[in-house]
Amino acid sequence: MTVQRQYERSFVRTFFTSPTAVEGEDDSAKMLRSAAQLRGMRAPDVWVPDNEDATAPSMREEGVENIVEVVSDHGEAFPGEIHPRVVWHRDDPETRHAGFEQMHAIADPEDGAGEQVDGFVVPEVGDLDDWKKADEFLTIVESEHGLETGSLSMSVIVESAAAEIGLNRLREEMGKPSNNLERLFLLVDGEVDYTKDMRAMTPTGGLPEWQTLRHNTSRGASAAGLIAVDGPYDDIRDVAGYEERMRENRAMGMTGIWSLTPGQVEVANRAPLPPETGRWLLDVGGESLTLDRAEEGHHVYEGSDVSLSTTDDDTYELTVDGKTETLSESALHERLVDLTAYVPSLDDIVDSMEEFEAAKEAGKGAIAMTRGTTVEIDGVTVEISTDRMWDEATYQAAQTPILLFQDVYEHRPDQHEELEETYGADVVERATEVGN
Repeated sequence: MTVQRQYERSFVRTFFTSPTAVEGEDDSAKMLRSAAQLRGMRAPDVWVPDNEDATAPSMREEGVENIVEVVSDHGEAFPGEIHPRVVWHRDDPETRHAGFEQMHAIADPEDGAGEQVDGFVVPEVGDLDDWKKADEFLTIVESEHGLETGSLSMSVIVESAAAEIGLNRLREEMGKPSNNLERLFLLVDGEVDYTKDMRAMTPTGGLPEWQTLRHNTSRGASAAGLIAVDGPYDDIRDVAGYEERMRENRAMGMTGIWSLTPGQVEVANRAPLPPETGRWLLDVGGESLTLDRAEEGHHVYEGSDVSLSTTDDDTYELTVDGKTETLSESALHERLVDLTAYVPSLDDIVDSMEEFEAAKEAGKGAIAMTRGTTVEIDGVTVEISTDRMWDEATYQAAQTPILLFQDVYEHRPDQHEELEETYGADVVERATEVGN
């Protein structure tokens, strides 16, 4: 069954939540107003005025009013999509009804916000029958406000085992005439409440990694043509940890992540994009270290865990992690090839794709591409190179970072200037055209 998607974005990098009403402030909507005026790399792909966990229960009625006011004033100019989070709970009919009333009020086009709202985020969902209840409420909202069915997208937060199991049935349920689940947009992990639902414990009281949950959400999104987003990373000062979390996620197909501050938004917006310059890595003790770039085509290792020297009989002694090997020149080359890896820049990826496209036009089904550099360790230099066969499958795999870049460029014109400052106008132009 082919699912007809109801939205334009193929990638979402950032899911940024803002309290809808702050108690004790002269302007309870001040955080909403601040978020609505973010631009460029500090503005998220998806902005979530959060009328659930981020807003005190006593302030949620005012929070709905604030969403309507702020989105009416600033929504048209906001560069990302706007998806308010409403209250919901799989086990509580009263909470679900309150969520329906919030969606109904926010989506009312007569109040000015409805035209700017792209959809809603539904938390605390259970199995797929519960997802269908939220979908039916949205269908009623659309009908009562004269909106086209499916015009409001729905994103759900996977915060329970029941919701996680529901991911396995999602593909077969979408597209049935008895529901409008084709409106689904994001599948978002909520590890905190998931931990509570699973009654999980750790010695420190911290959250488990929940790698299986992230994998299952990413797999469910891929199977159903949706977009997967990881949950919040609470230590907002731990930029390195945030970046490592995103690297792990991208390796399993999850590009997006929850952002709690504009600073996290900027980090998460930039992280999935290809690097400005390529770099060579050296594997030392299971850790990949970036080699210093002395000059074009010349990279230097200056640590103490790897050493290299020559011997009187024209062999080399290579020591890695305390283990010394005596190697011939050819054996050393092979060993260093095994220990090194290259991270291509945006320009590198575009070059390779263009070269393969030209070869394909010339009637070639596969070509070899060579990548090389000179590695210097303890003053000893060794030239290394590798050949990689490119065929159509390799080309398609290489397209993913380019498709991400093109998606960002198309939907976030407010980031064009920063992208051109980072990569150069020529590289950006080529990156937007390659593969088309």
